[in-house]
Amino acid sequence: CSSDLPSVVSINEVVPVGSGTGSGWIYKSNSNSTFIVTNNHVVADFATSGGTLSVEMNNGDQYPATIVGRDSNYDLAVIKINKGNLPELSVGDSSKLMIGDPVVAIGSPLGLSSTVTSGIVSSLNRPVTTGSTGAESYVNAIQTDAAINPGNSGGALLDGNGKIVGINSAIASLGSSFGGQSGSIGLGFSIPINEAKRIIDELISTGKSTRPVLGVFFDTTYTGNGAKIARLSAGEGADKAGIPVGSIIKSIDGTRITDQVAAIVKIRSYAPGAKVTVVVDLPSGGSKSFNVTLGSAASS
Repeated sequence: CSSDLPSVVSINEVVPVGSGTGSGWIYKSNSNSTFIVTNNHVVADFATSGGTLSVEMNNGDQYPATIVGRDSNYDLAVIKINKGNLPELSVGDSSKLMIGDPVVAIGSPLGLSSTVTSGIVSSLNRPVTTGSTGAESYVNAIQTDAAINPGNSGGALLDGNGKIVGINSAIASLGSSFGGQSGSIGLGFSIPINEAKRIIDELISTGKSTRPVLGVFFDTTYTGNGAKIARLSAGEGADKAGIPVGSIIKSIDGTRITDQVAAIVKIRSYAPGAKVTVVVDLPSGGSKSFNVTLGSAASS
């Protein structure tokens, strides 16, 4: 773990409305520059308001940073510094995680750089939303009891082999929503690296990213079990597969769907073009399975 500390950085943002800190980790480094991954919410104020953005290394060196690209749907961003040959984190395989596996979180909680906390994987595929209404990020999260606090956002969750398996993104707080400002109560959430890597690579290649599309609009007033389809997007996957309006999605690829957040999170865990099996309760009664090819849309 100590050998991974130089690959995790502190990110400092100074904007007209104030300042903030977060964490990031080195994904790619060549002879001239280095790409660092963090959460979108760590750099969003700088991206929209201007100011200064800087990266502080484990040894105290600081470098100005620019934004390569960001994706609010997945709460991911890539920034760049003009300093090369820095140590990259090894990328692990989050699909191999099991509940109870040991994990380590590295970041800068409350601005305290190079802080290491340990715990276990408490749950997998936990549907989590962060952000404000209308600008939500949906995370198919790894849940951990490793202490994660404000400022840890964007930092690394490492497996027992020191490989990154998640990007620490949110916490549950007593009396507050996800991402609130109270301290850790042992409920931290990380974006699985297997899901994040596609977005990260797209942002580095093009500055933009894509998200998969089922092609449905959910009935937000529905309070029963499952996700009720209010209408379809013409020509998208659900429409082409023949799923009727009014159907209630009960499972996607065998994962039980309890509400619309669970449905959105599950769909966004795939890449555009993926084929999924959707089981619904039909409005006419009975249950039916549909094979759907997911479409693609620009992510924001």
